[in-house]
Amino acid sequence: MKCRQVVQKIFGLVFAVLYTLIGMASSNVMAADTPIGLMMSPMDEKIVLNPGEKYSGSFYIGTASGQTEPIDYKIYIQNFYRNDDGKAIFEEVGETGKIANWITIDVDTEGTLTADSGKKVYYTIDVPRDAPAGGQYAAITVASVPRPVGGSSENSASVSQSVGMAYLIYAEITGTTIHQGEIIDTSLPNFLFSGKITASATIKNTGNVHGTGKYTLQVFPLFSNEEVYTNVEDPETHTIMPDRTYYNETSWDNTPTMGIFNVVYSVEFEGVTTEISKLVIVCPLWLLLIIVFIIVAVVVWLVIRIKMRKKAAEE
Repeated sequence: MKCRQVVQKIFGLVFAVLYTLIGMASSNVMAADTPIGLMMSPMDEKIVLNPGEKYSGSFYIGTASGQTEPIDYKIYIQNFYRNDDGKAIFEEVGETGKIANWITIDVDTEGTLTADSGKKVYYTIDVPRDAPAGGQYAAITVASVPRPVGGSSENSASVSQSVGMAYLIYAEITGTTIHQGEIIDTSLPNFLFSGKITASATIKNTGNVHGTGKYTLQVFPLFSNEEVYTNVEDPETHTIMPDRTYYNETSWDNTPTMGIFNVVYSVEFEGVTTEISKLVIVCPLWLLLIIVFIIVAVVVWLVIRIKMRKKAAEE
């Protein structure tokens, strides 16, 4: 009897701790900072150009909401590319940066934006007749110029690209273009102790022009076909440059601290699609330890009970 009372107390303590820990679970919401400085719309453009063609485009620049001081700016053209982790690098890579020499800005490249003001930036791309087929990439950067004391930007220090915004041009020059790639790897864990349900994929662009990787994630409860999360209507997309291998992770941001889910992850690039489906268990480490403790306690209780019955039978 004493052994049974001890085991009951152990179970009571375990469930009391479990109830307390679950009750303490909460989520924190961070407020977004108000953007200050320059704004640009749109941020990029994907175009198809023919050799010998002249193309005209434009984008809008202005001061962001909350900006009260005038901003002096300068517009200039840079080479642009993305490395394997998707980060923009403003340099020429192989033959892909020739387009920077074909672009001219059709407005003043320096000026001042007052609070709540803006203007359109017009540009022209004059494609040579012997332009190579494939991807060509450039950035039209609008950078703020530091204002010295006195309010004039004359004789100011050199423009820093870190305080500017870049309008990215992804151009495909027609001809012998190669749109192809391969999905090297996809991954989705079966078990999580904490964090978000996250799937990952690695795509290699083996063509000579940029392509778009598309990533979709669907999450279903264990015994239901009603989605608790999906981005199928608005899939995550990333532009992958030629001769680049790009790794990407797609997550369910509101993953609960515990649960069992059916998860479907799909990756698409240049007509190639890979899909994986797994049962994913989300279980905090502390809960797993409690479950193990309960199992051990039950086993110990059963062993003690069996021994007590044998002893009673022998008497």
